[in-house]
Amino acid sequence: MEKPAFETDCCAVNVVLGEEKKGHLIPNGNGHQAGVNGSLIGGAEGTGCGAAPGTMSSVEKPVPGYPEREQWTRQMDFIMSCVGFAVGLGNVWRFPYLCYKNGGGVFLIPYLIIGVVGGIPIFFLEIALGQFMKAGSINVWNIAPLFKGLGYASMVIVFFCNTYYIMVLAWAFYYFIKSFNATLPWSTCDNPWNTPSCIEIFHHEDCLNGTIGNTTYGNMTCEELADGRSPIIEFWEHKVLNISQGLDYPGSINWELLLCLAAVWVMVYFCVWKGVKSTGKIVYFTATFPYVVLIILLVRGVTLPGAYDGIMYYIKPDWSKLGEAQVWIDAGTQIFFSYAIGLGALTALGSYNRFNNDCYKDAFMLALINSGTSFFAGFVVFAILGFMANEQGVDISQVAETGPGLAFIAYPKAVTLMPMPPVWAALFFFMLLVLGLDSQFVGVEGFVTGILDLFPGKYYMRYKREISVAICCLMCFIIDLSMVTQGGMYVFQLFDYYSASGMTLLWQAFWECIVVSWVYGADRFMDDIARMIGYRPFPWMKWCWSFITPCVCMGIFLFHLFNYKPLTYNNTYVYPWWGEVIGWCMALMSMLCIPVSVLYKLCRATGTFKERWEKLTKPQWGPHHLEYMAPDTDVKSLASLSASTEDKVIIFESGM
Repeated sequence: MEKPAFETDCCAVNVVLGEEKKGHLIPNGNGHQAGVNGSLIGGAEGTGCGAAPGTMSSVEKPVPGYPEREQWTRQMDFIMSCVGFAVGLGNVWRFPYLCYKNGGGVFLIPYLIIGVVGGIPIFFLEIALGQFMKAGSINVWNIAPLFKGLGYASMVIVFFCNTYYIMVLAWAFYYFIKSFNATLPWSTCDNPWNTPSCIEIFHHEDCLNGTIGNTTYGNMTCEELADGRSPIIEFWEHKVLNISQGLDYPGSINWELLLCLAAVWVMVYFCVWKGVKSTGKIVYFTATFPYVVLIILLVRGVTLPGAYDGIMYYIKPDWSKLGEAQVWIDAGTQIFFSYAIGLGALTALGSYNRFNNDCYKDAFMLALINSGTSFFAGFVVFAILGFMANEQGVDISQVAETGPGLAFIAYPKAVTLMPMPPVWAALFFFMLLVLGLDSQFVGVEGFVTGILDLFPGKYYMRYKREISVAICCLMCFIIDLSMVTQGGMYVFQLFDYYSASGMTLLWQAFWECIVVSWVYGADRFMDDIARMIGYRPFPWMKWCWSFITPCVCMGIFLFHLFNYKPLTYNNTYVYPWWGEVIGWCMALMSMLCIPVSVLYKLCRATGTFKERWEKLTKPQWGPHHLEYMAPDTDVKSLASLSASTEDKVIIFESGM
């Protein structure tokens, strides 16, 4: 039942009347909302109407108001943006490999368990926090200002992510351009970059049957055929990457790849520069088109010889794997990686929601879509890998791989087997481009939102957003120049392994749970969510934030730390010591933001430790809390309501 707006005898609310009660904005005696156990940020200058007898009133110095925050045109814009961001290349190239590596269908058991106790609770936490605080990844931690370093840490991680992730899009765009040839350049061995070992057809079955003599095929014996290399691999390594001997041999710039990189950054810029009003429309295409192509590839893949064996390798359970710690670690890392937790972008997307949007249901639906896409993509991948293994006469373990190799070796092979290969190749690599593009521009949106939230209304400048997006894109582009050289793949792997790795995301997620559940208060935040969505979420969420999820995060984090192995490329090249130092510096740049900022603020504050702690953990409310908090909402009464309750409490919206 909708609550009527309460009457006021003053023309505007300009004074914050403090009353200590659980830190929420509550009504004072005259019907006005008051900032409680926290200060109100934003608002106009002026005088207020007196406090009710017996309450303590204090006039806060007003802070210049923030401009009205943008909102999604419709709620489906938010859903599609989250799908586009969270469902990315990691679902297509990483999950299927991990599933095969860790016991096939058995891997789903730890994957689902860790998803329920770790992934979904933090996924919901980040979206709900952004929606409640109406702020990006930095200002959202005004809920506990002492730990604002969490926001800076997520900004560092997402900046690094934006910097190196776009290289995958540049490679996809490069393949897309090369697809417009009558003969695909990676399907033949008569190109300048091919070596004498290049073989288009392997003839393994004929060799096994003894029907090929020593000189029947290209003057090569069966032993030499066994050591042959596919033109697809040679195109990737010798033409696209033109890879050097190591990290200390950067070599020359690949100018074709540089132009592709510039073109992709231009696309990202024009997707983001106008904010969520434009971004929310673009994702309708970028989030749904990849599913169409994946379905088409699956239909074609299951008709190929060897596809059944490939799919069986994917889903056949190996129950003995459940007892291995590495299986559970891989499941946890993949959950945090594919759900895009700890990057701050989910918080930014949630901040553009309506205050009373049901983010609880949204979180479960988005998690289901994310994990379902990963599982579905596995059938597509392993149907194709099964065919490749059958064609080459080798075990599938020799063709199953993860990372860029899967996207740019296994899939290109699949499209060459279809009628009119150039058409399918262009379609596939366009899908790969849009699959990563929405993840990329939502990541940039999250970074820019966090930056702009630091500058309130008094710093308003025309085209502020457009200029900020341009600066962000330009900075990332300059760093990316190191990845379009001959040694660029080594730099790319360095960023991927350290800057936005499982350890940094787990560290971030651990502190998010600790701050919300133990500093701000899990019960308080559950009350806040109840005020937003009209009912209290199942207590499982509170238990996860308080106990289970932090233990899971820290356990996997420590396992990673104790079982650390130096970075290698293709299991052969070992990175030099100074390369590892650079990698650890990138990881620590985000991880140290949290403890360093806490120590700095505590040292700068005055008073006893208890006084400093109370002052620095006091929430800073925004003006929207004053507007939306109902003066007579009994949060405790919402405990009996469930998500399916017909009579939902509609949160009060003031006409002030």
